Amino acid sequence: MGAQGFSEGGSRLEPMWYALYAKHHHEKKVADVLRRKGIEIFLPLHPTLRRWKDRKKTVAMPLFPGYLFLRSDLRNKLEILSTAGVFFLVENGGRACPVPEHEIEAVRAVVEGDAPFEPHPYLEAGERVRIKSGPLAGICGLYVKGKNQHRVVISVELLRKAVSVEVDVTNVEKASHANPRKSALHTVSSRSL
Repeated sequence: MGAQGFSEGGSRLEPMWYALYAKHHHEKKVADVLRRKGIEIFLPLHPTLRRWKDRKKTVAMPLFPGYLFLRSDLRNKLEILSTAGVFFLVENGGRACPVPEHEIEAVRAVVEGDAPFEPHPYLEAGERVRIKSGPLAGICGLYVKGKNQHRVVISVELLRKAVSVEVDVTNVEKASHANPRKSALHTVSSRSL
């Protein structure tokens, strides 16, 4: 039957992206185990400089600590939840909440791109903008202006997590409210960050 399944009511279930909460500092292990079980995983990582008394080293850390994403029709939900280090799927009312594909693809474009990025506090209000050109063209988010710096914040609303990427202010335009890809960007002063 492939990657499609049926719910108890007989309706088709298509594989969708879901957020999974895992034991802190075990996200990479959990991702590896789930991949070996044949589950499609997306664990966004960002480079972080770690300092010890005798050295410094750049390490790849989870962009959203404790969270990773999996693509599934959830017929294997029990297998997923019984994986060591997995706490739960992000749910509402006892049902796993899918993460919109455009949010996953926007985060993937940022972490695979060349522009500097970093985790960012989730923002709820502000100016919606769209990146006009370059490798991140079409991605929408919140416009954040700091001292001599312009960033676009891309949010994963279900997790209330976000990532910001540095942009040239001339490469962003006001986004239409009608397009779902154009959701999740705000204007915030550097004083409120």
